[in-house]
Amino acid sequence: MRDLFFVAFLVAIFAMGLRRPFVLVLAYVYIDIVSPQRLTYILLNTVPISLIAVTLAVGGWMAMDAKADSRFTPRQGLMLVLLLYCWATTGGADFPIDAHDKWDWVWKCLAFAAFLPLTLRTRLRIEALLLFMILSAASIIIVGGIKTAAGGGGYGQLDLMVNNNSGLYEGSTISTVAIAIVPLIAWFMRFGTIFRPDWRVKGFCLCLIFACLLIPVGTSTRTGLLCIVLVALLSLRNARRKLLYLAMIAAAAVIAVPFLPASFTDRMSTIKSHDADESASTRLAVWQWTIDYAKAHPFGGGFEAYRGNHIRYEIRKTDGAGPSPGVTEQAVTDKARGYHSAYFEMLGEQGYIGLALWLAISLTGVARMEVLRRRYRDPDGEFAWAGPLAAALQTAHLVYLLGAAFIAIAFQPFVYMLIGAQIGLDSYLARRRADTARVPMRAPRAAPQPA
Repeated sequence: MRDLFFVAFLVAIFAMGLRRPFVLVLAYVYIDIVSPQRLTYILLNTVPISLIAVTLAVGGWMAMDAKADSRFTPRQGLMLVLLLYCWATTGGADFPIDAHDKWDWVWKCLAFAAFLPLTLRTRLRIEALLLFMILSAASIIIVGGIKTAAGGGGYGQLDLMVNNNSGLYEGSTISTVAIAIVPLIAWFMRFGTIFRPDWRVKGFCLCLIFACLLIPVGTSTRTGLLCIVLVALLSLRNARRKLLYLAMIAAAAVIAVPFLPASFTDRMSTIKSHDADESASTRLAVWQWTIDYAKAHPFGGGFEAYRGNHIRYEIRKTDGAGPSPGVTEQAVTDKARGYHSAYFEMLGEQGYIGLALWLAISLTGVARMEVLRRRYRDPDGEFAWAGPLAAALQTAHLVYLLGAAFIAIAFQPFVYMLIGAQIGLDSYLARRRADTARVPMRAPRAAPQPA
């Protein structure tokens, strides 16, 4: 029955796309985030629905969509340069077969991200894209939030509908994304136009934000906790009464602590003792190996180059209890350990050039959103919605950059869609400013003479 529901939904959205080609872009966004082919048993498993959706989206845009307002920006060019550079490193990868498997989906991610801003010609389209992204991620987040509230969860134990621990169904990744979209959800509570922000919309948004905050608890990921702290700090700049805001945050944290499960608090306590935690010790050892590897291979080793690592690290264990417990050090050797960081993922796989391109794409976006946030801060202007949206997109991107320090998500498609939304917003506002500048000033009308 579930298979039939997914098929009916996809058929309906594809049918709507025949009249409105932009709907086909939204269909691909939904498929890429939710991966319904992984949630079905028979009907969609053997059908390349992702390839069908992107083909229809690009074809519909080329055949039927207006292109007068489409602009190709420097950041889209950077993404294409990164795509070509990854193609070049894949040809000389250390592990060619594994590298080609990752290349098969990375190039689609980068190509679609470069194409997406061309379709975002209006505010309605930008808002529809973000709404589809949030609701698609919410289909995973709500399930995880309900199971966490019901007492489930734990590190690597929260069931998010599939057994495949990849994409947004991986614990640390969904924790980062869930916290990243909180500012965007809050924006829809104030400025949304597709669903007017009445009491029903605001109620749903508040419940969804609560579910997003539950995901780091259910997954017991330290990355999610750090992302929550970052969002709270960045939200401080928009608070009028900053001391009151900080007091409310502190009070909420104190109230929430007694309700947190022991599995979450125990794992969070390992933040201050990385040398006693095997996961943290592995990260440090892999990062050091990657730095040494990049010195010998400045252009990177291609995708999946981490498979060639051999690492050795020390774990400090405490035996017994009391004022003076015994401490022993244990040497551990391992190989083919993942990067556990997008920064080192780019450094090891694409070298210094690839890392520089990846950082340029992200940092340029953060800077441009800051420009728009400051330019459209007038709460009574025509574009009063634009400044808060730029701030929300900037916060989401900064949360990703923080989470990416501990997860190898350099090519997470959800984030590149956010980048596409940033470019679309920037281009749309630039066109509106240009149109306003071209409108000639009307001479003041003379006062009528008395009869």
